[in-house]
Parts: sequence; structure tokens; C-alpha cells
Amino acid sequence: MGHAGAAAAAVRYLRSVPGAGPVEALPRPELRCVRADERAPVEQGEFRRVLGNFATGVTVITAPAAEDEPSPAGFACQSFSSLSLDPPLVCFMVGRTSATWPRIARAGVFCVNVLGAGQGELCRAFAVSGADKFTGVPYDAAPVSGSPRLTGAAAWIDCAVHAVHTGGDHLIVVGRVTALGEDPDRAPLLFHRGRFR
Repeated sequence: MGHAGAAAAAVRYLRSVPGAGPVEALPRPELRCVRADERAPVEQGEFRRVLGNFATGVTVITAPAAEDEPSPAGFACQSFSSLSLDPPLVCFMVGRTSATWPRIARAGVFCVNVLGAGQGELCRAFAVSGADKFTGVPYDAAPVSGSPRLTGAAAWIDCAVHAVHTGGDHLIVVGRVTALGEDPDRAPLLFHRGRFR
């Protein structure tokens, strides 16, 4: 399934979920190949190294477990951003090969947990694929979605999936904010040049 097919499938699914809200797919962008006289795309290692100079916060995106699942879903994500004030929207990017994203898409809701200073090991635990990431992790339920709200987070944002767009090898997930909160005394965890700060 191509990029457009993956996004269209997600949009079709979300449209079938009661109460998921409006979900609109953007028209497919015009794509073209790089001509022989144009500069070749940058090398992936250089791209990652240079963009690593942009310091980011670190989040864990969580969703409640479905009835047939033993535990909630969650993954570490540093590609998160606020998007709109009116209506209140946020977005995160997730790899198209993510095993966790389909579970979040099925739930139709998620909670963004902005990790606090000292939660680097928690981030590493949620970056691992295939394990039960919630073993020994304290959390409670976010008030609207019921998604896990991790203890010790600097802030949390409870959301419903609003739209899904394609972006190269990632999907851009837009969330409509339904509730949020913070711990004003907790400093955030930062990621810069491949290290937590």
C-alpha cells in the first residue's frame, strides 16, 4: 500500500468510528522525480545529523487498550507540535511502519504525555518495539479519552484523532484537543544532538 493508500485507509476507518469527528483527506500532492540537472537529495545520515541541532521536547503518545488487547498502546515521539489555537489542534508524526499506530487509529483517541526531566529511561522503554511498554509504569486515565496519562509527565494533552495526512515515510496525525493539564513545577525533558538534556 502506498503513502496515499495508507492515509486513505486511516481516514476511511476514522470516518466509521462514532464520535470521531470530521476527518478530511487532502488531495494527493503533485509528485515529480529529481531531474538529472538538479541537486540530488541529501544523504540520510547528514539530514539526521543536521536536524539534530533542533532541540525538541520528548513525548509519549498513548491510547487505551481495545477489548481484545492486553495492555494500552504507546510509543515515544519527539515529532510533536501545537498546530492551531482555534480550534485547538495538535499534531504528531509517526512512521508508516509503526506497529503501534494502527492500535491508536483503531482507538480514535490518544493522549500526548510531555515527559519531564529525569524521564529519559521511560522514553527509552517506549521506544522499544514489541515489548509490553506499560509493565511497571504508573499511570491513570485521561479524563475524556481514557488514554494512559503517565505519572511524572510535565504536561498532558487529551485528544481525538481529527485527520491523518501523508508525509513521505511518515503519517501526520492531527488531534483535536479535548482536555489538557500541566505540572508547573516539573521541567521538561529535552532531546538535542542524539542526547537527552
